[in-house]
Amino acid sequence: MHKGSCHCGAISFSVEGDFAEVMECNCSHCSRKGYLLWQVGRDQVAVSAGEGAISTYRFNRHVIEHCFCDSCGCAPFGFGTAPDGRQLAAINIRCLEGIDLTAVKRVPVDGRSF
Repeated sequence: MHKGSCHCGAISFSVEGDFAEVMECNCSHCSRKGYLLWQVGRDQVAVSAGEGAISTYRFNRHVIEHCFCDSCGCAPFGFGTAPDGRQLAAINIRCLEGIDLTAVKRVPVDGRSF
């Protein structure tokens, strides 16, 4: 179980599971924000505080609900639906506690071409 939050702590959450690698997308949104994304099932994520502080942003095909704190602007996760209908969450591991980012394998994703 991993715990995370936005910068100001208004939003806190936990996510179940472990990761060996994360996605580093080159789309205009992810690259500007420096996201390192771990994709999990939506049911693996529990928002423990701050549901009312969550604002969302959609762009391009409008299929991903990019969630961010309406106070500090930090974006800890996003929600979407896979082509097969599964509900997914993309966790920005930069918002998780105790992660050594230098030890995480980054897999490039060409989101710019979508």
